[in-house]
Amino acid sequence: MNEIKKIMVPVDFSENSQKILRTAADFAARFKAELAVVFVVQNFDDYSGFFVPHMPIIQLEEEMVNSAREKMKGFVTETLDDTVRHATAILSGDVVEEINRFASEQKADLIVMGTHGYKGLDKILFGSVAEKIVKTAPCPVLTINPYRS
Repeated sequence: MNEIKKIMVPVDFSENSQKILRTAADFAARFKAELAVVFVVQNFDDYSGFFVPHMPIIQLEEEMVNSAREKMKGFVTETLDDTVRHATAILSGDVVEEINRFASEQKADLIVMGTHGYKGLDKILFGSVAEKIVKTAPCPVLTINPYRS
């Protein structure tokens, strides 16, 4: 494996994501690497024919992106200490595609992610996302089961 300079960490703002981010921060400290903390706002293109929301879908996505930016600030402040070099990004689109695209674009050397996100959505959402990322990522992926770490 090449030198690890940039570690990407997809999060969903859950407690499990906090555990994963803290573990990634430990890795970053050991490798003197920078963290890229990423949240993906799922796009609604697939759902546009199924329901008519009270606001246009584009406006809803903008609201979600703005809300995610605010949430990211608090999440990172609460989870990381000041010594951890990091950048954050809010992406919008298909979760797996956006994580892979961003990892390529940013030349990430490693992706660290959890096998479980929010309780109840565990296997449905984050488990399948982690599985797809492992199979398609442009760099090595370290998956962590937050219930065993």
